[in-house]
Amino acid sequence: MNIEIRKLTPELLEEYLNFFDTTPHFTNKDEDKCYCVCWCNVAYEEQEFSTAEKRRKKAIAYVKGNNIQGYLAYYNNKVVGWCNANTKSDCMECQCGKMYLSLTDKEESSPNIKVKGVFCFAIAPEIRGNGVATLLLKSVCEDAAQDGFDFVEAYPNKEFMSTQDDYMGPIKMYENLGFTAYYEIGPKLVMRKKLK
Repeated sequence: MNIEIRKLTPELLEEYLNFFDTTPHFTNKDEDKCYCVCWCNVAYEEQEFSTAEKRRKKAIAYVKGNNIQGYLAYYNNKVVGWCNANTKSDCMECQCGKMYLSLTDKEESSPNIKVKGVFCFAIAPEIRGNGVATLLLKSVCEDAAQDGFDFVEAYPNKEFMSTQDDYMGPIKMYENLGFTAYYEIGPKLVMRKKLK
């Protein structure tokens, strides 16, 4: 399977939107069409995400403003996967950052430590199980190393639910790429990969 990975840029906005417009990736229909607006570098206060239409509108502004960062996976010139990855310290005040990152280690606030956070994956149902998430994660790690990050960090559930409902991926995927468990926060593990 020939998968191409591209870093999200404003030029890829329409392809990004089309993926979320047309691809179911959760069993909970209220969460479908999330447009990944809850993991970004914009503070959550006064943001309105209650409908898919409002989330889509925010996604347009966020992609154009480089507030949502990540990677798209293409198969036959069609987007089949997404990975949200951003500088962890930049995402502490977003909606999901407030829920999950508030309990994580803040050591990266030091100007000498830079952590890239991997926040979620969305893979088209027909392509799941073919290693697309692994390819996306490899791209995150390679680019983070080139961009001077010290670590890549992820927050999977200790007990994997399913490929459809667990948007942070299984622990085994991270272990296979050299991540190790750093510590636990409730039902999640903080997994880290040292880059330097």
